[in-house]
Amino acid sequence: MTLNPADRWNQRYSQPEYAYGSLPNVYFQSRLDELTPGTILLPADGEGRNGVYAATRGWDVDSFDISTEGQKKALALAKESNVNIRYHVGTLASAPFLNQAFDVLALVYAHFSPDTRSDYLASLVNLLKVGGYVIFEAFSKENLLYRAKNPDIGGPPDAGSLYSLQEVRSAFEHFSIVELAQVETDLHEGLYHNGVGSVIRFFGRKL
Repeated sequence: MTLNPADRWNQRYSQPEYAYGSLPNVYFQSRLDELTPGTILLPADGEGRNGVYAATRGWDVDSFDISTEGQKKALALAKESNVNIRYHVGTLASAPFLNQAFDVLALVYAHFSPDTRSDYLASLVNLLKVGGYVIFEAFSKENLLYRAKNPDIGGPPDAGSLYSLQEVRSAFEHFSIVELAQVETDLHEGLYHNGVGSVIRFFGRKL
C-alpha cells in the first residue's frame, strides 16, 4: 500500500530521533548569518531544525509543512531552545500568509511534485518582499548517481523531483544572483542525509 505524502512524512517524523538532525543545514546557517534578522518563511520545514535556528538568531519565524508529527517535533525543539516559532500544518493554499510579507524565503531540501513545482515556487516568491532574499539548497538531478552508490545520502529517487541549474535559475529569474552553483557536498544530517551527494545552492535578492 502506497502512503499519501502526509502519512509518509508523519511516519518518518514519528520516530524519537530527528530524521535530519536537530542542527540547521550548514548552507542555510552560513547564508542566514550574513543577514539582519527580520521575517522569514520556511516551507517544508519538517521537524523545525532550520526554523528553530533562525529563531535563536532573532528572526520572526513562520514555518509550514504537511506533517503534524513534524510540527510536534519542531515545537518541542523550539521549547528546548527557549524560542517561539509559528508552525502551520497544511498546504500553501490554506496558509495564512500575505504577499510580500517576508524578508527571507528559505527552501532547504524542499522537493515538490514536478507537475506543480513551477506554480508553487512562483506563489512562494510572491510572499517575499522586494529586496528580500531566497536561501535554497536541494538535491540536483545528478544526485541519482550518488544515491545509486550510497542510498544513505537520501533524496528523491526520481529525476522529476530533483533540480537542474536551469530550473532553479528559471524559478528565480527576477532575482539578483549572489550564488547559483551545483556542488558536491558531504552531508551529515540525522538519519537520512549521510554521505557525499550533489546539490544545487542558490542565494539571491528579489528585484
